[in-house]
Amino acid sequence: MKYINLRGFRRILKASAFSNFLNLSSVQLYNTLLSFLIYPIIIRKVGLEAFGFFTIANYFAGLMGTIVNFGTSQSGIKDIVMNKDDPKALSSAFYNTILLRIIIFLAFMFSFSLLELADLHNYNFYLFSIPIIFSEVLNPMFLYLGKEKLALYNLTSFISKILIIIALILLIQGDEDAIWINFIIGTINALAYLLLVIRGVIKYRLSFNSPDKSALLKLSVSNFYLVGNNISVHLQQSLMIFSINLWGNPLWLGAYSVCDKIIGAVKMLISSISNSIYPKAALLYKKDPKEFVLFRNKMQKILALAFFIFSVCLNLFSEYIIILINGKPDLTAETLLRIMAFLPTLAALNSINVLEFLIRDHTIFIFRIAMILLILAAALSRLIVYSDNLIWFGTYT
Repeated sequence: MKYINLRGFRRILKASAFSNFLNLSSVQLYNTLLSFLIYPIIIRKVGLEAFGFFTIANYFAGLMGTIVNFGTSQSGIKDIVMNKDDPKALSSAFYNTILLRIIIFLAFMFSFSLLELADLHNYNFYLFSIPIIFSEVLNPMFLYLGKEKLALYNLTSFISKILIIIALILLIQGDEDAIWINFIIGTINALAYLLLVIRGVIKYRLSFNSPDKSALLKLSVSNFYLVGNNISVHLQQSLMIFSINLWGNPLWLGAYSVCDKIIGAVKMLISSISNSIYPKAALLYKKDPKEFVLFRNKMQKILALAFFIFSVCLNLFSEYIIILINGKPDLTAETLLRIMAFLPTLAALNSINVLEFLIRDHTIFIFRIAMILLILAAALSRLIVYSDNLIWFGTYT
C-alpha cells in the first residue's frame, strides 16, 4: 500500500511539476521574445547612446529592487508551499513578505532623497526609474508559484509587456524622451502586480492581521545571506556597465548594453524555468531525498542541452540578431555577442545547483560563493575597462 501511495504521489508530483515548468517557462519565453522586441523599439526611438543611459538607470533600479525584494521571491515560494493548507499561516506568510518589502522600500526612498544633494550625474534617469523598484514591492509571483496557480500571473505578465510596447511606440519620440522609458515600464508592471495582489487576497482569502514583529525579524535574518547573494549576482552582471560609464569609451557603452540585455533576458528565462520546478522539488526533497537527487540530475541535463543548442544558435546568428535589434550592423556589438553567447549554457548548468542549495537551506554557502565572485567581478571590470580590449569585454561575463 505504501508503494502504491508513493507511486501515486510521484505521478502527481511529476505532472504538477511539468505543468509548472510549461506554464512559467513558456510565458518567460514569450516575455524574452517581447523583450527582444522592446529593445529595438527603444534603440530606434532614442539612439544607441541614450539606450546606454536607460540601461544604467534600469540596472540601478534592478539592484535596488533586489534589495527591496530581500530574497522574499525565493523564500516566499517555500513559505507558501509549506503553509498553503493553513489559511492563517498562509496569510501571515504573505503579509509578512509584503510588509518587509514596504519597510525596505521606504528606507530606500529616504536614502535616495539625499542623493539629490550629491549632484549625481544623470540623477533624473535614476529618479524616473523608481516605479520599477516599487513594482518589486507588489510582485506576487511567490504567491502564485507557491499555490501552483500560474495561468493568470502569466497572462497578466504577457499583457503588461504588450502594453509597455504600445506605450513606448506612442509616447517615446526621441532621445529627449529616454528618461521616461523606465518610468513607463515600472508603472505598467506595478499596476499589473497590484491587480494580481488584489485578486490573490480575494481568491485565497488572505485575512490581514497586525504585523508580527518577531516573524518579520526572523524573515529578515533568515534572508540575509540570500539577499546578499542576489545583490552579488546582480552586481556581477551590471558592474561592467557602471565601469564603462565611469571610466570607459562612451561609444562602447551602447554596444555592450545591447548584448548584456540580450544575455540578461536569457538568464531570466533560465531562472524562471528553475523557479517553475522549485515548489515540487522542495516537496520531493522533503518526501524522498534520493528521488530528489535523480530529479535534479535529470533536469540539469535537460537544461544544459537545451541552452547549449541555444548558445550555438546565438553565436552563429549574432550578426542578424544585432541587425534585428539595432536596425543596422554593428561590428562591436556583434563581436561581443559572439563571445558572450555561451554564458547561457553555464548559467543553465548552475541554476539547478542554486535550487538545491535553496531547498537544503544552505544559503550561507550561496552567500560565500557570491561574495568571492563579486570581489572578482569588481577587480576584473575595472582592469578590463582600462585594458581597452574588446575581446576581454566579452569574456568578462
